[in-house]
Amino acid sequence: MRIILKKKTKLQAMAKKGSSKASLFFIFVSFVLFCAFLPVFAPLPSFPSPHSHRNTLSRKFEIASDRFWKDGKPFQIIGGDVHYFRVHPEYWEDRLLKAKALGLNTIQTYVPWNLHEPTPGKLVFEGFADVEAFLNLCHKLGLLVMIRPGPYICAEWDWGGFPGWFYSMNPTPKPRSSDPTFLQLVERWWGNLLPKFFPLLYDNGGPIIMVQIENEYGSYGDDKTYLHHLVSLARGHLGHDVILYTTDGGAKENLEKGTIRGDAVFSAVDFSTGDDPWPIFKLQKEFNAPGKSPPLSAEFYTGWLTHWGEKIAQTNADFTAAALDKILQKNGSAVLYMAHGGTNFGFYNGANTGVDEGDYKPDLTSYDYDAPIRESGDVDNSKFTAIRRVIARYSSEPLPSVPSNNEKASYGPIHLQRKAFLFDMFDFSNSTNVFKSETPMSMEYVDQFFGFVLYVTEYKAKRGGRILFIPKLHDRAQVFISCPSEERGARPTYVGTIERWINNKLSLPHVKCHSNIKLFILVENMGRVNYGPFIFDRKGILSSVYLDGEKVKGWKMFPVPLHNLNEVSTYNPITQAVYSAFSEISSRRKKFIFKYENTSTEPAFYSGHFLIDKSSQVKDTFLSFKNWGKGIVFVNDFNIGRYWPLRGPQCNLYVPAPLLKQGDNILEILELESPGPDLVVNTEDEPDFKCGFSGMSVHQL
Repeated sequence: MRIILKKKTKLQAMAKKGSSKASLFFIFVSFVLFCAFLPVFAPLPSFPSPHSHRNTLSRKFEIASDRFWKDGKPFQIIGGDVHYFRVHPEYWEDRLLKAKALGLNTIQTYVPWNLHEPTPGKLVFEGFADVEAFLNLCHKLGLLVMIRPGPYICAEWDWGGFPGWFYSMNPTPKPRSSDPTFLQLVERWWGNLLPKFFPLLYDNGGPIIMVQIENEYGSYGDDKTYLHHLVSLARGHLGHDVILYTTDGGAKENLEKGTIRGDAVFSAVDFSTGDDPWPIFKLQKEFNAPGKSPPLSAEFYTGWLTHWGEKIAQTNADFTAAALDKILQKNGSAVLYMAHGGTNFGFYNGANTGVDEGDYKPDLTSYDYDAPIRESGDVDNSKFTAIRRVIARYSSEPLPSVPSNNEKASYGPIHLQRKAFLFDMFDFSNSTNVFKSETPMSMEYVDQFFGFVLYVTEYKAKRGGRILFIPKLHDRAQVFISCPSEERGARPTYVGTIERWINNKLSLPHVKCHSNIKLFILVENMGRVNYGPFIFDRKGILSSVYLDGEKVKGWKMFPVPLHNLNEVSTYNPITQAVYSAFSEISSRRKKFIFKYENTSTEPAFYSGHFLIDKSSQVKDTFLSFKNWGKGIVFVNDFNIGRYWPLRGPQCNLYVPAPLLKQGDNILEILELESPGPDLVVNTEDEPDFKCGFSGMSVHQL
């Protein structure tokens, strides 16, 4: 840094006017006096900035001679992705110890913006979002870290990590570009995030050896101004010594668009498991400075993701291990994606698209990924064994012993009762908590970024019925009608479902009604697209609604306030109604055998409880939803995620032990379609991915 003095100092002026001897004498005396008084002013305040910090710990992680170097010695990265936000914080250490036992020396993780800033300006860095605690735990356990702060992360996470509230802004930012509105948001976000990483950099005594810029940008765009701006921001907060890196698919076109040539940013690659890695590593060299291209597969795929309606993705253990061996045997480095997948708790699962945005494929709640460390932390499997055997050949020291699987428990059947119909939770005659518009508004415009919005309007009855058409719906709508003028009112009658990937028209039956017919459309956001050209994915009804080709006007939008992962449950009429109804039962502390209730296709809340007698019996479990329809599950007020056994393949949902407790445990369900006929949810001690349409193939990106 150059410092330019615009005005001459008094000392400089005197030196020019006097003789050279006087000048030297004056300078000498000044220096002696300065040294004499220095202790009076010391120590000066120390500010941890990337420009003033000095490495006094003799730690250095760098790239030279096409190798990684750690403290002056060659280093081979054998890493794996473990996402802190997909694992209960009380299980972070368990999963990291199992990653060490696998032979990993490095952990890679994304940082999802939308988890940490769920609403504009509200920053969250606690609970599942306590990224600093996770990084410090990695450091404590002797694991290095490659951090991927985005701002775009993909990760099969809702909108690749971008906050849904972007869509409530005017103008709407254009993510992954040099759009000024977007860059201002990134500057604010990284201004809060990156300073947390500075003291955790390896050269400063922490675990972070590399920081990623964007993520697979070459598969999306080629705005170099945007990439250079991210580099400048990162350097401003983290200094010029830390290694910044990009990751792109191992094809020349991807690398041309997604990398920054030279030695300012290291270019890593990823490619399909089983591809010959070394021609791709040779191509990688073209995009790094000479001597600055250690071969690194930043995403070595141990498995694959699964969407609802597909077979569960599985890859052969020996095939995967052999592909890894081809990289490691020639001093290449690799990061397993995933080492441990975890769970898409809450509403944070992402989605993909095929040929167009209508070819929509939402992800499962499970993010098992067929990884060597399974969703529940199990390591007693052939993939873990095969990969560990390969890594052991290249480890400089014996691998730690393998921890045992966490114990699982089945707590028997949980009997439930219907507590409230969803539509009864709304006062349709009250203007509170309702948005009105001539045309439907997106979910984001009514400040509902996840979950559901209920759209309500009315229309005139017509002999022969009506045809309902919604040209643009994201993502799934259940349609109901009712005739308010009927005696005692009329419960909404289910008419049918409209799905984004089918975009079907719906026939509304003829109803004899002396007033206008009420039309209810319950729209579910099933996860924003996280990858590809169609990631601009608003939710809700995004077009006019047509009856027999004519636009329907006069809409009311009712947000459905269900809390998401890591959000504190605040008062709202829905959850309070469920709890108050259930408390009357649980307070009696009796074992009930609930009578059969008439099933209904109208969305409703169901609640039950199960007892764990001793603290030693609190263990992981799975909730089975076989014979149920589709819905959302809360255990002790924690949003476990979605179930949809009719579509499959996931039959049951993983419940980590830290969510349970000794004594009564409360289960709440929002069932959207039809509950199990006996109103029972069973607990099981192992996962089950055999539900639904077993004939569908796995979707490959």
